[in-house]
Amino acid sequence: MRTQGTRITIASRLDRLPVYSMHRRLIAVLGVGTFFDLYDIFLGGVLAAVLADTFNLGTTGKALVIGSGFVGMFFGASVLGIVSDYVGRRAMYQVDLLIYSIFSLAAAFAPSLALILIFRFLGGLGLGATLPMTDIYMGEMVPRRVRGRFTALAYTIGFFGVPVAGLAGRLLAPNDLGGIAGWRWLFVFGSLGAFIVWFMRRSLPESPRWYEIKGRPLEAEAAMRRMEEAARRERGIDELPAPEPAPVEPQREATFREIFDEGYARRTVMLFVFQILQTVGYYGFGSLAPIVLTDKGFDIVETLGYTALIFLGYPIGSMVSVPVVERFERKWIIVGSAILMAILGMVFGFASSVPVIVLSGFLLTAVSNLFSNAFHIYQAEIFPTRMRGTAVGTAYSLSRLTSAVLPFVAVPFLAAYGPAATFIGSAVILGILCLDVGILGPRSTGRTLEKIAR
Repeated sequence: MRTQGTRITIASRLDRLPVYSMHRRLIAVLGVGTFFDLYDIFLGGVLAAVLADTFNLGTTGKALVIGSGFVGMFFGASVLGIVSDYVGRRAMYQVDLLIYSIFSLAAAFAPSLALILIFRFLGGLGLGATLPMTDIYMGEMVPRRVRGRFTALAYTIGFFGVPVAGLAGRLLAPNDLGGIAGWRWLFVFGSLGAFIVWFMRRSLPESPRWYEIKGRPLEAEAAMRRMEEAARRERGIDELPAPEPAPVEPQREATFREIFDEGYARRTVMLFVFQILQTVGYYGFGSLAPIVLTDKGFDIVETLGYTALIFLGYPIGSMVSVPVVERFERKWIIVGSAILMAILGMVFGFASSVPVIVLSGFLLTAVSNLFSNAFHIYQAEIFPTRMRGTAVGTAYSLSRLTSAVLPFVAVPFLAAYGPAATFIGSAVILGILCLDVGILGPRSTGRTLEKIAR
């Protein structure tokens, strides 16, 4: 982890900025973008339950509906994340949701299950980069003292997409509107909303940190001066606080190999293992919950209603995380919340009464978003700017690959052994995840990105 000493850098000037309207606008624009990413991710489980009757789906068919989008996200996260290190953060934000919007609309009018699966895969290519790019961009653009809180606020907006997916499924899926099957309107809603967000993102500035590390000092200085002048004007101050000298990153291109070199190998291994495992506890529940409820004997209307109530925990848990993520060390928030997820998952799996099912599911989704927000902030903090997109995008893509494979393992396992055994297995995997982060993960809360990278 070589540096070139310390001096006043773009990064140190960014970290001393007072919070002003651009920072708050990032919360809104990035938050609404994650809304449609998470809406579509959790729509997979709803669609699997709804389309089972429409297309007479068996176990494999349900798994394909859930997994097709995740396969696209795997390729999108791995490729677009790496590309963002070369072409810029803003450029990727102009690509990802546009891809999703086009193919989600195509899926709405697809005449066959095969085409629905193909279009969900293609739409997933765009969605795959959305969440890691949100983590990277927010982390690079806001001062370190609010980095965790602002990222959590953006995700709080985004996680309203999860109960909306459940509620929209409950209201739209059983009915025809305008002679069009209700489940097709679920795709239309996602497509049109994502297209609106694409227009909102056009006004976002490029990351000055990225300009600096790419050896483009004039553009970095111009972008930084615009931010400083806007902050002074809005806050009514003549001079900003003096920036502290910060470690200087080498201005060279990062390679994929470098994330396994020197001191980064430990972090890379930790994050790769984490991303493979976290999917089981986090997305596994969201994707399987509607199927688990039908397995417990509820009909499709009851299932979608209970799913909408359970999914309310996602935005509420995200709101709870806002004051927590800056107050405690983030690696230990991840470990503690994973333990609670394992316990609540087993309660949900064994439960037979409606109140216990809904309450345990709600609490599980709430705790899941304390876990999720903490790791989204954390993964974007532990690598230097030059390789941040490559490391985070590649690692996050593994979670999409696991998500794609998971339905083909979990759905047959659920059918064969039932919900209780399924969530016991999930608890064991979450236990391994806790050891991985607790032993290998570095500390990050309250530190500058450049110091963490050292």
